[in-house]
Amino acid sequence: MKIKSFTVLPDTPKKLNPLSELANNMYFSWNHDVQELFEELDPELWKVTHSNPSRMLCELPQERLNEVAKDKVYVAKMEKVYADFKSYMKADTWYSKKYKSETSNEIVYFCCEYGIHESFPNYSGGLGILAGDHMKSASDLGLPLIGIGLLYYKGYFHQSLNKEGRQQESYLDNDWLSIPVNLEKDENGEAHKVCIRIAGQDVWFQIWSVNVGRIKIYMLDTNIDENTLENRVITKMLYDPDRHIRVCQEYLLGIGGMMALEKLGLAPKIYHVNEGHAAFLLLERTRKLMADKSLSLKEAREVVWGSTVFTTHTPVPAGNERFPAYLLEPFFMEYIPQLGISWDEFLGLGRENPYNPDEEFCMTVLALRFAAYANGVAALHGVISRDMWKNLYPDIPVDEVPIGHVTNGVHARTWLDPKLLVMLEAHSPSQNIEEVNDEQIWNGVFHISDKDFWDFKLKNRKRLIRFVRERVYKQMQRRYAPATELAEVQDIFNSNALTIGFARRFATYKRAFLLFMDENRLREVLCNPECPVQIIIAGKAHPADEMGKDIIRRIYELAQHPDFKKNLIILEDYDIEVGRQMVQGVDIWLNNPRRPMEASGTSGMKVSLNGSLNLSILDGWWDEAYTPDVGWAIGQGESYDDPHYQDRVESELLIGTLLKEVIPTFFERNEEGLPVEWIRKSKMSVSVLGKEFSSNRMVADYVEKFYSKALKSEKLLVDADYNAARELAAWRQKAEQNWHEVKVHEVITLDEEYISKGATVPIEAKVDVGQFDGGNIQVECYHGPLSPEKEFTETHREVMTLHSCEKEVCLYESKIKVSIGGSYGFTVRVLPGHANLASPYLPGLITWAE
Repeated sequence: MKIKSFTVLPDTPKKLNPLSELANNMYFSWNHDVQELFEELDPELWKVTHSNPSRMLCELPQERLNEVAKDKVYVAKMEKVYADFKSYMKADTWYSKKYKSETSNEIVYFCCEYGIHESFPNYSGGLGILAGDHMKSASDLGLPLIGIGLLYYKGYFHQSLNKEGRQQESYLDNDWLSIPVNLEKDENGEAHKVCIRIAGQDVWFQIWSVNVGRIKIYMLDTNIDENTLENRVITKMLYDPDRHIRVCQEYLLGIGGMMALEKLGLAPKIYHVNEGHAAFLLLERTRKLMADKSLSLKEAREVVWGSTVFTTHTPVPAGNERFPAYLLEPFFMEYIPQLGISWDEFLGLGRENPYNPDEEFCMTVLALRFAAYANGVAALHGVISRDMWKNLYPDIPVDEVPIGHVTNGVHARTWLDPKLLVMLEAHSPSQNIEEVNDEQIWNGVFHISDKDFWDFKLKNRKRLIRFVRERVYKQMQRRYAPATELAEVQDIFNSNALTIGFARRFATYKRAFLLFMDENRLREVLCNPECPVQIIIAGKAHPADEMGKDIIRRIYELAQHPDFKKNLIILEDYDIEVGRQMVQGVDIWLNNPRRPMEASGTSGMKVSLNGSLNLSILDGWWDEAYTPDVGWAIGQGESYDDPHYQDRVESELLIGTLLKEVIPTFFERNEEGLPVEWIRKSKMSVSVLGKEFSSNRMVADYVEKFYSKALKSEKLLVDADYNAARELAAWRQKAEQNWHEVKVHEVITLDEEYISKGATVPIEAKVDVGQFDGGNIQVECYHGPLSPEKEFTETHREVMTLHSCEKEVCLYESKIKVSIGGSYGFTVRVLPGHANLASPYLPGLITWAE
C-alpha cells in the first residue's frame, strides 16, 4: 500500500499568536508562567505531551483553541506573559552593562549534546544538562554567544526493564514538527545545505536552530535525501557505539560546525570547546585562517591558541576520547595536506608523546595543544587534570600546569521549585533571581517560618510519591503484571518517610551498588517502622556497559524482595522530567562515586536549591561545597590503593552515617512535630549553596576568567591584518630554536643561614639570555616553605626586575618577604615573557637554576 503524506500545521487563532512564539523558544523551560499558560489549555494533554508547548498546539483540538481565543481572562493573562517575554528579550543585561560586545555572536560554544527540556531529547546525561544550563545562563546574562551541536533524529535511547530487571533499549524517531526547532533557510526559502567531505565521501547536512531565550543553538543534521543511508545515520543517535560513526560525528561537529558558521554568515571571535568531542574544529579554524588570511600554520595557530577555551569533564585517562590511527586515516589523508604537515605530525598533535607510534590519538590532547585557556569543572577536578596532563608541559610544576577550573553550576529557574521561588521572592528585597550571586534572594529562606518551610517540603514529598506511583504503575503494566500486583502500587512509599534519591548514569565508578552491598545492613536502614526510610533509584547504563546493566539488575532484584518492595524503587527511563521531580521532592541526595573519579556532578546542586540535603563522597563539587551545616560527607576524602577494599569501607561509612546521623536528625522533632535541626541545615543549604553553585555564577566566571581575556588576545592578534600573530609566531619559532641558550648562571642572596621571620631578602640572578637580549623573557624568583624532604609545600612567584646587561648576561633583581617560620627555600627560573602571549607556560620553554 502506497501512502501519500502532507503536513498539517496548527491553525492558531490570530489572538493567540503569542502562544506560537512562546512555544518556539525554550524560554518556556525555565519560566513557569509560560508553562501554566499551556497547561491551562488542557492539563491532561500537557502531561501526555511531556510539557511540550509545540506538541500541545499540534494536538489540541481546533475547537479548544477557538474557545480560548474568546476567553478574555485567558487572553489578558497570555498578553501579560508575552509582554514579560518581550521585555526579557530586550532588557539591558549583566553583560551589556559590564562589557560592550561588537556583535551578537562573539563567542561560540561547541558541544555534542544539549539538555534543555524533556520535550527536546537531544541529550544523554550530565554533559548535556550542563550545556543546556550554560545556554540559559548565557541568555539571562546577555552574552553574545551562540551554540553549535548535532541534531540526532533518534536522540538517546529510552530505557525499560524486563521482568528479570535487565535493561532494554529502544530508539524512537523525533518528530521535528512537534519540537521547537527551526530549519534554517536562505533568502529564497530553501534550506541551508552544506557539503562536507567525510572519509572520502561527499556528505550533505542541513542546519536547524533552537531558540534558548536570547541565545541560538545551531544543530547539524545529515538525515536528508541527498545522502546515502550510511551517511544519513551519522546524526542518528548520541554516542553511537560504532567507532567509525563516532569519528564521523566528531568530524561533522567540529569541521562541519565551522562550515555551518560560514554558511550562516557568522564569524565568532572566541571558540569554547566543551569536552574533546568537538576538538577537530581547531584544525578547521587553523586551515581556514591559512587559506583565507594567507597565514602560515604557525601564525594561524597563534590566533587559534589565543582565542580558544577548552573545558575538560573527564578525570580519568580512559574516559577521554581516543582513536587509533587507522580509524582516522580515511578522514584526514585528504585534509592534512591543506595544513602543510605530514601524517606523523598530524598524529603527534593528539599524542602526549608525539613520537610514540603506538599511542592513540586523543581528542583532549588535541584541544589542550590548541587552547591557551583550559579548565576542569571543579576545584578538585582542576587538581586532578593538572596532574593527569602534566606530561604535556615538561618542567612546569604540576600546580602551575595551565589548566584552571570553573566549578559547574545549575540554572536556578529551571530546577528550583516555583513555589519555593515565590516564597523566596516574597521575603527578598530583590525580585530578580537572574542577578549574579544575589545573596538577598537566597537569604530570604531564613525569613520563611520553619512550619511553612516544612509544609512545603511535605507537599513536595507527597507530589513525588504520586509521580513515583504513576510511573511504577505504567512500568508494571508494560511488563503485564497481574491486577493484584498493580493494585499494590498504591501502597508503595510513605509520605512521612525519609526519602533518599540516587539518580545518575550507571557507570561502575559511580557505585550505585554501595548502599546495597550488605543486605542485612540495608535492612537496618529500610526496615525500622519507627523511622521509615525509602529510596528512589533512577539511571541508565550505556548500551555497551554490561557491568552497569548488571548493577541495575541486582538492585531491581532487591527491590522485588518482600522486605523492600514498598520502599525501594527503580524508575525507568531517567530524563529531565524524572530528575526535576526527584531533586524537588527527596530529602537526601546520595552520591557515592569512587573518589576522585567524579569531575563535578550537578544533581546535588539542584537538590540543595530546593531545600534538601546531600550525603556524598568528598568528590567533585561536594569536595569544595561540604560543611556540616549543609549536609553530610561519606569519609574524609581518603585515598585507597585497593578499590574493592575502598568499596567495603565506604559502604559501611555510608550505612553508619545514615543510621547514626542522617536518620536521627530527620526524625528528631520538637513539640510542634518539626525537625528543627534538619530544617536549619536545609535552609543553610538553600542560602549557601544556592548562590554559590548557580550556572549564572559559572557563566560569569567563564566571562571573567576566560572569555574576556580571550577577546582581548584575539583582537590583539588579528589587528593590522594579523601582524601581531605573524610577529608572535616568528618569536615563538625563534624561542623554540634558541631556548637552550637561556641559562641561569648565578643566584646571589644574603650569606646567612638564619634570618628573622618577616625579613625582606634581596635576590639577584645573572641570566644568560642568549638571543633574547633581556626582552621577551620573564625571570622569576620561585619561593616558599619547604618540607623535611626539601620540597616546596606552597609556592610564590616574584617577577624579577631587569637591572643591567653586559652582552648576553643580564642581571635581574628582586626582594622576597619571608612571612613563615621554619625551613624556607627559593630558586630562579626563566619563562617566555612576550607581551602578546596568552599564557607564559609553553611546553619546553622554561629554564630553572641548577
